Amino acid sequence: MGLVKPQAMRVMFLSTSMGMGGADKQLLSAAQLMHAQGHDVCIVSLTKLGPMGLEARSQGIRTESLDMRRGVPDPRGLIRLIRLVRAWKPDVLHSHMVHANLMARAVRLFARVPVIVSTIHNIYEGGPLWMAAYRVSNGLVDHMTIISEAAADRFVKEGIVPRELLTCVPNGVDTERFRQVAPGTREALRSSIGVDDRFVWLAVGRFEIAKDYPNMLHAFAQVCQRDSSAVLLLVGHGSLQQETESLAQSLGLGDRIRFLGVRSDVPEVMAAADGYVMSSAWEGMPIALLEAAAAGLPIVATRVGGNHEVVRDGESGFLVPPRDHEALGQAMLRLMEQAPERRRDMGERGREHVRVHYGLGRVVERWQDLYRQVSVRKGLNLAPTLLR
Repeated sequence: MGLVKPQAMRVMFLSTSMGMGGADKQLLSAAQLMHAQGHDVCIVSLTKLGPMGLEARSQGIRTESLDMRRGVPDPRGLIRLIRLVRAWKPDVLHSHMVHANLMARAVRLFARVPVIVSTIHNIYEGGPLWMAAYRVSNGLVDHMTIISEAAADRFVKEGIVPRELLTCVPNGVDTERFRQVAPGTREALRSSIGVDDRFVWLAVGRFEIAKDYPNMLHAFAQVCQRDSSAVLLLVGHGSLQQETESLAQSLGLGDRIRFLGVRSDVPEVMAAADGYVMSSAWEGMPIALLEAAAAGLPIVATRVGGNHEVVRDGESGFLVPPRDHEALGQAMLRLMEQAPERRRDMGERGREHVRVHYGLGRVVERWQDLYRQVSVRKGLNLAPTLLR
């Protein structure tokens, strides 16, 4: 008898979207790692493929779209998924986000799926009807994971998911990618943006209601009244971008905020920043926050969702109540007033915390362990095999 090696699995990831969201990025990163480990991986998106889906396909991972319109129920999408499942015969169907989670349960009524695991990616996934749909269909899923303890407490307390069906598996990040930024990147990027000697704040995320950019802009306006050196870089896109740009102009921040759009070099942009700010009204376990910590940035964030699990208040950053731009602005100023050595120490504390608790490899390992635990419980053959 020799080493224990996991048996290769056929895993189908089902996602509501494969665009630019944090959940989309998490799914892609996990699929890439499992594909590299020798597992047979297929990604299916309910909606049209976006950047994450196209990247997966370009890397040789089978990636399909059900071509459903966002927010529009379409039975043809379910029929396409049933056919895909019957043809591909996955060992595990792992769904992500509420629409995909409910569709995975429906598939089980029409096709054999040995193991179904679903992941909840936010503390709020939808209104009462969606939560009622979870309650009545919990018997069709084998297990669920959720990305923060705060979110888990809410779903259990409100009777949406039974505690015995739920395991907290946080989002993960490839921490080495944010360490291995080429020397000179910071200086070159700061020069190209024209912020050489200024204090650079950074925020990465979609321009949507949950991220509460008006809160951030009002806080930053408060910062600018006290410190003329501050600049805010915003990376991302979304349905509220035009409104956000208009608000920046109306607050007189036009030359102090740079809208950088969607970037493929987020680790490099983070290396060019001095501090990271997140103004969300609600969250689950934001990937961008994990990435900022992995990049060694001191952080100011709202105390929502799993943010307090990532940012240790007073150690790696500062946490403030949501929807309070005065508190957010004061925390930003407080961070700026710290000595550079103190800010670097805060960033390193955050980096180490994320490395230990939120490394991508560890998260994928926990998912795989869960797949096998469920399979053993059901008397199936996904358990580790022995090499002789």
